[in-house]
Amino acid sequence: MGIEAASKQTQLIIDFLIIGAGVSGLSCAIALRRVGHRVVVVEREKEIGQSDVGRGVRLPPNLSKILYRWNLKSEVSAFAAKSKQIQISRLDTGDRLGDHYWDDEVLRETQGEFLFGHLADLRKMMYDVAVGQGATVRLGTTAVSVDPKRREITLDSGETLTADVVIGADGAFGLVRPLLLNEQGIQEATKPTMCMYSATVPKALVEKDPQSKHFYEPKVISMFSFFGNNQSVISHPTGGLPCFTFTLFRRPHDEYESSHSEGMRAALESVVPRLRNLGPMISQPRRFPIFEHPPLEDWLADSGRVVVVGGAAHPIPTGSTQQYAMGLEDAAVLAKLFSHLATDSQITDFLYAFQELRQPRAQAVLTSETGVIHYMGMPNCPDQEARDQAMQEKHKAGGDLFSGDDESAEWAEIKTVFGYDAEDEADNWWVTWGLLKARSSFNDGAQHVFATSPS
Repeated sequence: MGIEAASKQTQLIIDFLIIGAGVSGLSCAIALRRVGHRVVVVEREKEIGQSDVGRGVRLPPNLSKILYRWNLKSEVSAFAAKSKQIQISRLDTGDRLGDHYWDDEVLRETQGEFLFGHLADLRKMMYDVAVGQGATVRLGTTAVSVDPKRREITLDSGETLTADVVIGADGAFGLVRPLLLNEQGIQEATKPTMCMYSATVPKALVEKDPQSKHFYEPKVISMFSFFGNNQSVISHPTGGLPCFTFTLFRRPHDEYESSHSEGMRAALESVVPRLRNLGPMISQPRRFPIFEHPPLEDWLADSGRVVVVGGAAHPIPTGSTQQYAMGLEDAAVLAKLFSHLATDSQITDFLYAFQELRQPRAQAVLTSETGVIHYMGMPNCPDQEARDQAMQEKHKAGGDLFSGDDESAEWAEIKTVFGYDAEDEADNWWVTWGLLKARSSFNDGAQHVFATSPS
């Protein structure tokens, strides 16, 4: 799988060293290789996807449209299923609160699709593409320290690697984010505020249960959302290996740290039977604590050549719709900027431009995603009763819950979050600021050639 000729190629090729081969790291590898840079990724897992058992994933339109633009639609279609609707019910009783159908015209405007899949399949696809495009991905390789001034990482073997730019794509508790927090004097969150359980059940088992089989009865593939008292569930069938996956958010943070299965069973004790009955079918549930992380003031180390992306830059609640989309957007913006690289002096400028473009977007999405989770898991109270009543009345009247006249958090996501175009933002920055600065440097005597338009 080679580099697409349509991608604008950089004039100055530099070396990028990426820590972490999650979705963010592999996205950066693919995006930077597409514009011609050299990329090495180090990943402690010995096999891509080995830690992703039981992890379903939602691919919203702002994510899928980037993959489609990278000519990966056939690769995505091989493991992902297209969502047509959302059914919303009460978690304890199963009472229907309403439905939302994805409008084809709205999705066309976003230029993407809302898809379901397995996280392991997504990562494996991206790994294959990254390697096929010439990135070096070193599996079973653990980075133990980072020297920002030297742009150097040390591996557990004692080997050292250097690059022009080091990218921390190793999550909130990896190596690079704590380094930046320390530089900025910021204290990281130490106590989780809630937790998330994730599990998958084979389709064949789901269809054998008289009540759970209803998850597969709709004529179109649905996402099922359940609103409950301090907990909520998002569930859906997946593409690829046929199974049903669900994500359960629970507040406050519970005590079942040593037994994910015990915690999952406890969380399902008082829920609607068609979900509760899935409990005995689950073999490998996963449990993740969710923290309210303090924001980084700067995404770059003081040296200016070490930068964070994805969860290392802007941790979004695990299991949220936008968790992986944000890392892909980061990669798209970073590569667009570095497709214009002509001199070494532009490297730090582009990294700061990346931060300038991505910080407001990441904060807005974090606020939106956190709001949706709390909205779904609102504790039983008068506000919750009013919410449910309003939704049911709209449903009984035949209305779509998230139609354009409803300024709910969910509709705001459809309009603003899904419709965002990361690559357009990077192109606009180049035309407005980057090209102007490049021309100014040229007029001052800098010996380089600059592009005259974005790709």
